[in-house]
Amino acid sequence: MFTQFFGNYLLSNNLVTCEQLSEALFPKTPHRLKLGTIAINEGLVTAEQVEIAHRKQQQEDKRIGDVMVELGFLTSEQVEHLFSMQHPAHLLLGQSLIDNGVMTNAEFEKALGDYKREYSITDDDIRNENEMSVKRIMEDFYGLADNSLKSKYVYLLFKNIIRFIGDDFMPIMKDKYTNDVTGCVKQAIGGKENILTAYYSDDAAAAGFASRFAKEQLTDNDEYTKACIGEFLNLHNGLFAVNVSNDEGHELELSPQEYNATVPSDKIDNSLVISLRFAFGDVDFFVCV
Repeated sequence: MFTQFFGNYLLSNNLVTCEQLSEALFPKTPHRLKLGTIAINEGLVTAEQVEIAHRKQQQEDKRIGDVMVELGFLTSEQVEHLFSMQHPAHLLLGQSLIDNGVMTNAEFEKALGDYKREYSITDDDIRNENEMSVKRIMEDFYGLADNSLKSKYVYLLFKNIIRFIGDDFMPIMKDKYTNDVTGCVKQAIGGKENILTAYYSDDAAAAGFASRFAKEQLTDNDEYTKACIGEFLNLHNGLFAVNVSNDEGHELELSPQEYNATVPSDKIDNSLVISLRFAFGDVDFFVCV
């Protein structure tokens, strides 16, 4: 989840535009993560050393790793280790921005360092998706109270979206809805807590979201597409209810999903709206506790 919020950090600090970030998040052709980017992230080299190695590589027909070894920036063992590492998603985002000419290695190194310092994040936190650190960033972004019911709901929602839909999205802030929102998939959660949840998007995004969940290509926002979205909402809400039961010792009950439903404006005023941007479009989740 660090990558999704890091993208928005770059945007909110005017380091990239929305168009540049979208192009980096959803490239038409995949970007290959370069050894220099990984080495900078691991703290083995500086951005200046990477630039020196790149300039030297332009004069010699050698791999960048071999050049860095010759320059004494890395050992052969370090190069082998870097090539074998799993590539964190936030580095792929950075590499896309660098390849697109939006940021230099030095600018990306500084932005990532500033981001880590602002939220007291370590490399191990990012590598291991430290739950406490992710929740702190998420709660700050949405203005949620520490470990509140809404915080628990949103954290699990992000986890389930990554698990069942994909991680190629970023949270965005939109203008507040001022009118009723129609055409939603809605589900109420009752018991000790009364929670209204809903999904809303345009037709193209609905088909894209349902396609990911159903693992088949859907093109229309028809009844089957709505049913797939409803099943995702039901699955997520069911897991949330189980967590609440385990953590707080009281049961929540799920109402049947409603399709082509309306979320009235007075409910929206009291809702947390979670807007997510995917390659296939924007989707909104409403959570009213």
